[in-house]
Amino acid sequence: MDPERLIYPLTKHVLLGPAMRVAFRPEVTGLENIPRTGPVILAPNHLAFIDSFVVPLVVPRQVFFLGKHEYFNRPGLPGRVQAAFFRGVGAIAVDRSGGRAAVAALAASADVLERGEMFAIHPEGTRSPDGRLYRGRTGVGRLTLRTGAPVVPVALSGTERVQPRGSKLPHPVKIGIRFGEPLTFSGVERDREAVRTATDEVMRQIQKLSGQEYVDSYAPMRGA
Repeated sequence: MDPERLIYPLTKHVLLGPAMRVAFRPEVTGLENIPRTGPVILAPNHLAFIDSFVVPLVVPRQVFFLGKHEYFNRPGLPGRVQAAFFRGVGAIAVDRSGGRAAVAALAASADVLERGEMFAIHPEGTRSPDGRLYRGRTGVGRLTLRTGAPVVPVALSGTERVQPRGSKLPHPVKIGIRFGEPLTFSGVERDREAVRTATDEVMRQIQKLSGQEYVDSYAPMRGA
């Protein structure tokens, strides 16, 4: 077995999982909406850095997500430990700089789904600067039309209060995680209108679950 496959359950069930459950007391609804087998795209809103960790924590399958390549190339033993941790919890290293970054990210994401795995993507592309829900970037639409994988919209709440701006340490606060019903779409990845329609429907369902005010413009990009 791949050693990173062993790190994942160890981290989730022994190291990170129990501590996060005590600290954040997640209130989870809609887990029954997640298919137990086959490719699945999880599409959460994005309020805080911790979002990518709390969603996999409560899902009964391994969840993969993209991680900045800087997380994987730190030198020395601390860097190797950090890289092993991120790979073990499902992060895939992607260089998001340069003109072909989006192509590389889409290819890496599609590869996960084509293996029948579960992949998480924040359609907003970056954290919300003010708690509102911003227009979705079309990566989620391209992924679902390219692979045929259903999209499960996810609404996170309270994660923005875990480590507010200016705070050096996380705070123990109660968070909420709501999973909506799977969405399936027809069309082809080359059809821009179909991609935009699929993306907008995913955002509409996230907004319905979260109750956030919707902003029909892209959030300003910053570190995810």
